[in-house]
Amino acid sequence: MQTTTLPKLYGMGAEFQSAKDVYEAAQKIRDLGFIRWDVHSPFPIHGMDDAMGLKRSRVSLFSIIGGITGSLTALFLIFITSADYRHLVPDWFPVTLVPSYPLIVQGKPFFAFEPSFPIFFELTILLTAFGTVLGLLTLGVLPRLNHPVFNWDRFSRVTDDKFFIVIEATDPQFDEVKTRELLHELGGSQISLIRHDP
Repeated sequence: MQTTTLPKLYGMGAEFQSAKDVYEAAQKIRDLGFIRWDVHSPFPIHGMDDAMGLKRSRVSLFSIIGGITGSLTALFLIFITSADYRHLVPDWFPVTLVPSYPLIVQGKPFFAFEPSFPIFFELTILLTAFGTVLGLLTLGVLPRLNHPVFNWDRFSRVTDDKFFIVIEATDPQFDEVKTRELLHELGGSQISLIRHDP
């Protein structure tokens, strides 16, 4: 006797007819304490971040770490290639392995800020950009070639004229019956279960 098992449940989605409808529904879902859910729309909706209760993005943390790393890298490169620091090296260390250029220019024995500014600027900006992209990819779980919501045939309208709310099955308050009733009360239509595999 052959048994078939349904693919793992991802969540439940509902379709809304206007930006106003999905905005008001998002506020109510936020107030009910749902934490794993999302709104999908064909264009950005002003104030939706607040309506969903989203906190400030953590991408900026990656950006500042990248910027600080860039500045410290610039400082290290300038110092290692310009400063005369042979007197700081212990006597037992081979002097030939110490890259030091004791030319008394540009503020040596350390370095002057004016000629060093372009290096600080470029490396700080460069590694800030790298950090931002890395944070975006990491926090967004990207690249992702497919997403379970694409298995829902109605979802193709999100790039045209429909608005959607998807509540994930991993949300602590998710209950198949109660969530369906909630989405219906909020004005959702075409309420459907979304599974990981088509």
